[in-house]
Amino acid sequence: MAEMICDRIKVIDSDTHVSEPETLWTDRISTRKWGDLVPHVIFDPEINEDRWVMGGKKFMPTAGAAMAGWKSPPPNHPPSLKEADHGSWEIRERLQRMDEYGMYAQVVYPNVGGFGSGNFLQLTDDELRLDCVRAYNDFLVEWTSVEPSRFIPIMAMPFWDVQACVDEMQRAYDRGHKGVLMTNQPDTFGLPRITDQHWDPLWNQAQDMGLSVNFHIGSGDLTQVRDANVDNGRQAAYAKITVKLFLDNSNAILDIILGGMCHRFPDLKFVSVESGVGWIPYLLEAMDWQWKNSGCHEEHPEMDLLPSEYFRRQCYGCFWFEEDSVIKAIEQFGSENFMFETDFPHPTSMSPGPNSIARNPKQHVEEVLSVLPEEDLLNVLQRNAAKVYNFQV
Repeated sequence: MAEMICDRIKVIDSDTHVSEPETLWTDRISTRKWGDLVPHVIFDPEINEDRWVMGGKKFMPTAGAAMAGWKSPPPNHPPSLKEADHGSWEIRERLQRMDEYGMYAQVVYPNVGGFGSGNFLQLTDDELRLDCVRAYNDFLVEWTSVEPSRFIPIMAMPFWDVQACVDEMQRAYDRGHKGVLMTNQPDTFGLPRITDQHWDPLWNQAQDMGLSVNFHIGSGDLTQVRDANVDNGRQAAYAKITVKLFLDNSNAILDIILGGMCHRFPDLKFVSVESGVGWIPYLLEAMDWQWKNSGCHEEHPEMDLLPSEYFRRQCYGCFWFEEDSVIKAIEQFGSENFMFETDFPHPTSMSPGPNSIARNPKQHVEEVLSVLPEEDLLNVLQRNAAKVYNFQV
């Protein structure tokens, strides 16, 4: 019997999340100085769940993003971390789950601070905000240090202060972080767009240090998204919001390429995280057509590549549940810009359970990707991520 793909290839899972332990910030930030402003957990009898409090305001449930294997469909979730899959927050259990799923290594992103650190803006003091970002970054390195050869920690950024970003990037890198998590929609928080030169010190620093910039879906202000509805029930609204977030990352790709960022920072790698990839060939073909048809090549003669060529040189997308669309995307564009992920332990993750249609990732890879040549398999399952994150397999 032929060896399974995930047994012969050391797969790098390019998007997972940690459900932050309840004492992450209270263990690392002075409550004597900041009191209840420090992020902490309470039991909220109004919802009968454990819940984060940030800046003195009730916030997300502790297990609000730990739906892997849960008994009812999202947005339902466990009432506490103890009732969630322990692999979402306990490192030994995480390693066990990785082995079960056939994942050799994982890229790890946050939950509580948001997918671009925007949730920390609930704190009104800049010093406390920065302390919270640093505390998270320190925790993540400590958490993954149990088996550092199997984890790729991605640093959070205090994006409201560019110089603080530059300083924290160096500090976190020195501690072991291998990539930068950044919001692709700072303008939704009242800051300049990512194409503005305001951000150049951050991009320059990342480029000089060889660190990728990772744009995770949902990294902007989600107020309007959370309020969205389709007038067709709670589950339908949740499905709409989720898919909308996937496709919203097309705006990040449009910005970094058509906004000139890829041209100005030719050695900087950008990753569209948890967005899927089936739509990317269409987007690139549309960009190439509009670039030429709109005379952009005449307006910007210094930009000597087509949009699709900038993407091929510097950009990556992550996929998980896709079946036909990912195969077609690879056939159309090749395999050197796409990476497999599981999104563990999020509601869309490849985590089997009583209310999930997901297969075990090991089985999913076998059934969906086995039609690909070995070189393509190596690219999407290992090589691309190893290259992007300077990770030794």
